[in-house]
Amino acid sequence: MRLLFSLLSGLVFGIGLFMSGMSNPAKVLGFLDLAGNWDPSLALVMLGAILVATPAFWLARRRRTALLGDSMQLPAAQTIDRRLLLGSLAFGAGWGIAGFCPGPALVSLLALVPQAWMFVAAMLVGMLIFEALERRKAARTTA
Repeated sequence: MRLLFSLLSGLVFGIGLFMSGMSNPAKVLGFLDLAGNWDPSLALVMLGAILVATPAFWLARRRRTALLGDSMQLPAAQTIDRRLLLGSLAFGAGWGIAGFCPGPALVSLLALVPQAWMFVAAMLVGMLIFEALERRKAARTTA
């Protein structure tokens, strides 16, 4: 049952990204071009997402288990540190250069958008590098 709900949730999310234009790099770059020909339409998409997510997170904070019975796993960190800032900078730079972020890139990958293949490959390499650095850091702290 969890697998079915996971599949349906991912499918609805992907369709939403596709229909909203979030998987179209030209539309995303137009949204990010504040000094040029700015396209504000994605701001409405983001506002809609915030309006849906805010009450959902408010309710989730008050629960111990998710709707399907798993334990609730919400982020606990509330500090702004160097890792958060550098990660946000890398995410924003990648989004601004390529017009993709991870979710829409996967949707575009399935839609056979050629640029998405390069973005997803670079994203996976970045994830592998991060994992290797984290393992090395953990090995140094335990030694």
